[in-house]
Amino acid sequence: MPTPAQLLARLADIARSLERSGHALALIGLGSVGAEIDRLDAYSDLDFFAVVAPGYKQVYLSDLAWLSAICSIAYHFFNTADGCKLLFADGIFGEFAVFEPRELGRATVAKGRVIWKAADFDEALATPSTPIEPTAPRSVEWLIGEALTNLYVGLGRYRRGEKLSAQRFIQHYAVDRVIELAALIEPAQGGGRDPFAAERRFEQRYPQTARELSQFVPGYDRSAESAAAILSYLEAHFPFNSAMAQVIRNLLAEAA
Repeated sequence: MPTPAQLLARLADIARSLERSGHALALIGLGSVGAEIDRLDAYSDLDFFAVVAPGYKQVYLSDLAWLSAICSIAYHFFNTADGCKLLFADGIFGEFAVFEPRELGRATVAKGRVIWKAADFDEALATPSTPIEPTAPRSVEWLIGEALTNLYVGLGRYRRGEKLSAQRFIQHYAVDRVIELAALIEPAQGGGRDPFAAERRFEQRYPQTARELSQFVPGYDRSAESAAAILSYLEAHFPFNSAMAQVIRNLLAEAA
């Protein structure tokens, strides 16, 4: 895996390439190569925005020479209309988008870090014009209700032989609700909350609940064991409707 120093060096190379290209205005680093650089490690991606002059966006998207001139590109695909994911031949993986200045305001991202900018580029554009608002916490009743009903539906699918659907309902949807409930069970530790993905750094933020994850997510063939573990966890920490718990236990007995 590339070292943090190699990742930052590649970012610096991209900045120089953009500067030489003639119509670039800025390079903005995001995530662990952006404002959260303290998280940078060998498993980080290069996430960045290239800001280019009006009228030149498609030029930079259609010809990736500004990247391949640094290191050949082993693989890439356009995952959005604005950019792509790519793997350099030396193993550095990245994801980028190309924007013109007027488009930056619609980009839904956390604050970036300006790696390079042309003299006339307004650095304030690197800060989202619409800040990411924290998701309003859902009620405990809603979270538990969703978790329980996901277990119930998932076990029904499991008994029907729809193991993939069961896995989604139990080991994904119900676990998502457990992730949200964790904050009510233990205080968050260091690690930094990701506003887009609650599962990011969950093990560091909620170590007590994280110790249960291997039971909550045991795999495709073990959704019944997962449901039993999640139900026991919920019962240990929250009061809720006993009738719902009983019908889940009845399905668990049938699945045994």
